[in-house]
Amino acid sequence: METLELVKLAVDALKDKKAEDVRIIDIHEISTIADYFVIASGSNSNQLGAMQDAVDEALYKAGVHAKQIEGNRNSTWILMDYQDIIVHLFSKEDRLFYDLERIWRDGKEITDEIA
Repeated sequence: METLELVKLAVDALKDKKAEDVRIIDIHEISTIADYFVIASGSNSNQLGAMQDAVDEALYKAGVHAKQIEGNRNSTWILMDYQDIIVHLFSKEDRLFYDLERIWRDGKEITDEIA
């Protein structure tokens, strides 16, 4: 399965769990750590946990396993590393504070092309 198809699976899983402000940033030309960032917000830790479970299940069914997951059900930032795709799940407050979209502004936002 192509990487962009996997990104779409992750985004669809997030939307099923009512994730807010889902963004996709193509970073393959500016970084070697991954090809894409998927960034989304949740309104509470239960929702973030449900979002994490949904993404992990969707990608697992596609044969992709997380290389590493940082954070847990009590975290306000969960990082899910799938090698070519890194999914960032934030509380609204932490997302504003860390502002990954600004830090990675040299990447190309492709949200409208995928979602």
